[in-house]
Amino acid sequence: MDVSRILELLMHGNQLKRTTRTGWAQRGVPLPENVAAHSYGVIYTALVLAELVEPQPDLAAALAMAALHDLPEGLTTDIPTPAWRFLPTGAKTEAEQRAMTTIVGDAPFGPRLLNWWETLRLNETPEARLVHDADKLDQYLQAYVYERQTGNRQLEEFWVVAHRFHYPLAQAIYDELRARRTASGAG
Repeated sequence: MDVSRILELLMHGNQLKRTTRTGWAQRGVPLPENVAAHSYGVIYTALVLAELVEPQPDLAAALAMAALHDLPEGLTTDIPTPAWRFLPTGAKTEAEQRAMTTIVGDAPFGPRLLNWWETLRLNETPEARLVHDADKLDQYLQAYVYERQTGNRQLEEFWVVAHRFHYPLAQAIYDELRARRTASGAG
């Protein structure tokens, strides 16, 4: 086993601790979370949802996908959604696929990591849909927290168009979050 190669792979994951979530910074959030903090939120949300949804997804696969979902951003950085419209169609996906391939490289378990990441990207399995729901729930929860902590009105755009989730439970949690936001006078 090439320990040096494994260390390199771990360093890519560590990079997420230093990669700021750009969208929050663009909207004036002071000291926004980094990608690693967001990834933890997605992993934790997926763990909670996986225990409560039907049919129950493969927990190991869901957690692996959640842990890997933003790993390419260690190389590509966090490209916020508003910037995607300036990229050629498919450019973000292609860049992330190339970054993911570079990151896992020839690690002995690289194909398995790539498979989980690609399965998530295609969003056709219960596990992938669960992680996509967890990703969005974490984003909306963070927007809600930032609004409450900072009074930042630039985050209003997150709430203009209601999001639709794959799982009814994820939808119910989101709807409750929106209701709390409205009740607090933010919406």
